[in-house]
Amino acid sequence: MTDTLRPPTPVAPAPAVAGTPAAPQTLKRSIGVVGGTLLTLSCVTPASTLFVIVPELFSSIGSATALAIAIGSVLCIAVAFCYSELGTLIPSAGGEYAMVGTLAGRLAGWLVFVLSLIVVMIVPSVIALGTADYLAPVLHVDKPLAGAAVMLAATLAGLLDLRANAWITGVFLVLEVVAAGVVSVLGFAHANSGAPSMLHGVVTGEDGVTTTVSMGAIIGALGIALFITQGFSTAVYLSEELENPRRNVSRTVLWTLAISAAVILVPVAAITMGAPDLATLSSGDISGMVTAWSNSAVGTFISLCVALAIINAGIVMVIQNSRVLFASARDKAWPGPVNKAFGTLGRFGSPWVATLAVGLPGAALCFVKGELLSEITGVAVTGMYLLVAIAALLSRRNQHKHAAAWRMPLWPAVPVVLIAVLVYVITQLDTVPLLWTGGITAVATLYWLLYLRPRQDTRWVITIPEDQ
Repeated sequence: MTDTLRPPTPVAPAPAVAGTPAAPQTLKRSIGVVGGTLLTLSCVTPASTLFVIVPELFSSIGSATALAIAIGSVLCIAVAFCYSELGTLIPSAGGEYAMVGTLAGRLAGWLVFVLSLIVVMIVPSVIALGTADYLAPVLHVDKPLAGAAVMLAATLAGLLDLRANAWITGVFLVLEVVAAGVVSVLGFAHANSGAPSMLHGVVTGEDGVTTTVSMGAIIGALGIALFITQGFSTAVYLSEELENPRRNVSRTVLWTLAISAAVILVPVAAITMGAPDLATLSSGDISGMVTAWSNSAVGTFISLCVALAIINAGIVMVIQNSRVLFASARDKAWPGPVNKAFGTLGRFGSPWVATLAVGLPGAALCFVKGELLSEITGVAVTGMYLLVAIAALLSRRNQHKHAAAWRMPLWPAVPVVLIAVLVYVITQLDTVPLLWTGGITAVATLYWLLYLRPRQDTRWVITIPEDQ
């Protein structure tokens, strides 16, 4: 058996025979481009990203934050092209690992799966931990308790039918966009003529000293900047539940990237221009600035919208991440009993055991302090994009060359340039998160060598469901 897999040849279903294993359960196609875009945008979670993650960039690179996010968004266009082509060529709930594993070999697929697991296990908890800060105007809750409650609520919602979740997250998404719009209007209305240039970044440290932000620092922040807009990949995870995935996956990916980049970048520019001084901008206290620009009532409204956005993000991330575990079980990544559990669908058609396996540890992580979590996630996202770009270079070989799929413009230049840029970005990231991510990847490689590879005929057999 070769290490690079071919999509299975469709065959007529055999009649059921007593005593034979049941065929793997499949997810139900129930959403179109609009529903998929709402769910995917909710995973980008523009408002919670703006209020929870962006302040970290304001603190580290000050007025250059908008520039870093803009550069990250441009890079994400190339990444979105790769996702669109590979996601329509290989529409699987496994997402990156199914795409990379099918085209670049099962070891590469396993490594990208591990990187995606790092992201999916950490990100929901990081976002959920911001809930208490934005509930503060009406309710004082311990930060870990609030985060854990959000994760448990998201887990319960993730057990429901996907169509129902599309409407729930759509309503919350409207509130997110309203909050981002209010912040933009207030920021531009209070534009400060002495605001620092967004093209020549400066930042004020905790010691009150103002320094110029170097290009190296901006590049070093690209890991987090890529993380800010990376949620468009959710469209690929939902590809087994999208109607007509060969067409709708690419539309969902590209629409999501365009909308999310605008919803995040415009408020960041407004905040940078409207901040009363550089020290306030560098503090990252966006809620405080909103209150100063308006009044406490508006500040409370924005805070509550952000709290709902965080809950929204938790719901979608649990949905996305449970699909990854479901697909890994179908592809036999684990010992038999674990595969059976993760591959079980519940009453509403959702993989309920996989949903609990994602949501409950996420609630527990809210009680663990981890200052490196966001940086580790940035490293994992960068490495994941790198492997996806490599797979995109291989997407037009052999039987894949003439397969029905959306094809990116300027191939192979787009993936080649993307690979070069991402390799350079990795060399500029902090050493500690690189070591953490590298250590996890090394352990995963040992699992591959000692358990999966010796059983390659029965374990980690990547399958691509037929279109329905």
